[in-house]
Amino acid sequence: MAAAPPFLRGGFRPFFFGGAVWAVVALALWAAALTGALTISGAFEPLAWHRHEMLFGFVGAVVAGFLLTTVPNWTGRLPIAGAPLAALFGVWLVARLAVLFSAIIGIVPAALLDIGFYLLLAGLAAREVRARKNRNVPTVGLVLLFGIANAVDYAAAFGWFADDGLGWRLGLGLVVLMISLIGGRIIPSFTHNWLAKRGVSQGLPGQPGRFDLATIAITALGLLTWVATPERRYVGAVLLAAGLLQTIRLARWRGLRAAADPLVLILHIGYAWVPVGLVLLAASILGAPIPRSAAIHALTAGAMATMILAVMTRASLSHTGRELKASPLTVLLYALVTGGALLRVSASLGLLDYGFGMEVAAVTWAGAFLVFLVDYGPILFGPRLGGGSLGTRRRDQTIYIDLMRLDIDGLGGGNPTPASAYCCVCNTRERQQSELQCRNLPVCKRLTTGH
Repeated sequence: MAAAPPFLRGGFRPFFFGGAVWAVVALALWAAALTGALTISGAFEPLAWHRHEMLFGFVGAVVAGFLLTTVPNWTGRLPIAGAPLAALFGVWLVARLAVLFSAIIGIVPAALLDIGFYLLLAGLAAREVRARKNRNVPTVGLVLLFGIANAVDYAAAFGWFADDGLGWRLGLGLVVLMISLIGGRIIPSFTHNWLAKRGVSQGLPGQPGRFDLATIAITALGLLTWVATPERRYVGAVLLAAGLLQTIRLARWRGLRAAADPLVLILHIGYAWVPVGLVLLAASILGAPIPRSAAIHALTAGAMATMILAVMTRASLSHTGRELKASPLTVLLYALVTGGALLRVSASLGLLDYGFGMEVAAVTWAGAFLVFLVDYGPILFGPRLGGGSLGTRRRDQTIYIDLMRLDIDGLGGGNPTPASAYCCVCNTRERQQSELQCRNLPVCKRLTTGH
């Protein structure tokens, strides 16, 4: 059997690329619809389509790429690749087109394809996790809930709910919660490692503890109540408390001390949008003259997009055997996504002319993803550097183990939990052969923690 092309050798490759493409295309279509240059005629009215596709289309692709990369590292099993990966990516892509042209093919086929993608993704992940009795099942549960939010958004389009915003609020709430969970593991870890490698021994970010658990609990409560009853004043109070706690949490990670490394700094910048968005949302609910759109775009164009680009750039480098170093284009795309988010929120707050601010923000924000495609497209389509030798894989593992081997179902432990992987060269979990015996054998089929 012929080997799969590089583009289909890891879930992050097609889904990171496809997600970035769709971020640009969907935003361009939405901007054209706003100016009257075209009409988006589908099951969703234009604004609802924009919200749906940026959440369940763009973000959904990145979540799929991340999950398909992390699950094999949790379980020690071979990752999905080749034809099965192409088929899953095809379902996502066809679903995007089906939603766009749902006025022609009908909303039911579009909904079945779109919801079916999340069912397939959750099913694949659950099968792999359960096969190894792995403790990361709650992570799969979050993905399944995200798929349910997608289904609720369709139900609202069908008119089954009086509240037509329930689905997208649930989806956004889950994304913010995932950022809080995953960000709380990787940001202090990367910052600690970067500082420690440079001889810093004092004032390092601490391990997650009770304060982090309390912050996540209050954030989850605030988001849940906002999803259910978005206009109640008590919701604003809980969200305000969550925003303040998230601000303190971010400050404890000592981001400014690692500002010299763009790959680390952008994680702190992306996470900073979480408390900003929560506080703006709280202020809007509590009666301050702040439009809700400012808060929503702080959480989406700001936190969501920035964290996505931060993870996609880092993972694309590490999983293809490249040095974790930001290129000038990478720094540029970080600046563009940050500038685009600032412009969009400022336009909503009335700090800029609204029309001008919207246009410049859209071009700037989309430009960040275009630069990602230019800089990282060849990486995602190209082979792994070094040919994927066992030694290279072992060295790369130490670079990205804290990103791609996350134990994010709880906050009790401070260190990432490595998978109980076995050596596929030796083909034994007991690792009966030593590294010396394995060294000259054929290339291992997947990364292993053993040798």
